[in-house]
Amino acid sequence: MQDGRIREQCERCGVIAWRNPTPVGMALIEHEGRLVMIRRLADPLAGYWAPPAGYVESGESVPEAVIREAREETGLEIALDGLHDVYSRADVNVLIVAYRARVVGGAPVAGDDAIEIGLFRPGELPQEPPPSSGLAIDEWLYGVILDATAQWRSEGKAFGVRRN
Repeated sequence: MQDGRIREQCERCGVIAWRNPTPVGMALIEHEGRLVMIRRLADPLAGYWAPPAGYVESGESVPEAVIREAREETGLEIALDGLHDVYSRADVNVLIVAYRARVVGGAPVAGDDAIEIGLFRPGELPQEPPPSSGLAIDEWLYGVILDATAQWRSEGKAFGVRRN
């Protein structure tokens, strides 16, 4: 026990086996007044619409991972406009760092980990049912997607800019 927590450790040498959440970068991309979303190919939430996101790889920063994942999943080159939010939950081994972004090049096309790509105006995002898998990560990610895209779920404001 260390810091009041029980942690796995080697019985012979006492080295702690750290179990830390895996960082994921997410891009909330605005393109021509629309939010770029992909329909996810793989679990968690395969088949659901979500902002492009993926794991941060060794040797890259979270912002670099967000830009790379956006390119791989959407065909778009993006510039980050600032941190949107950070999402974590104690029973899910993932930490999502979401950024606001805008398109600076490329063309929208479904790529790696995407079944299809969609560009949605405020108030036009697909309505999807909560997942029924019973898995904590599905339930959590569904909530993250709803929270991260909340400004786009009603007509009017998106990223603090008035839409007509």
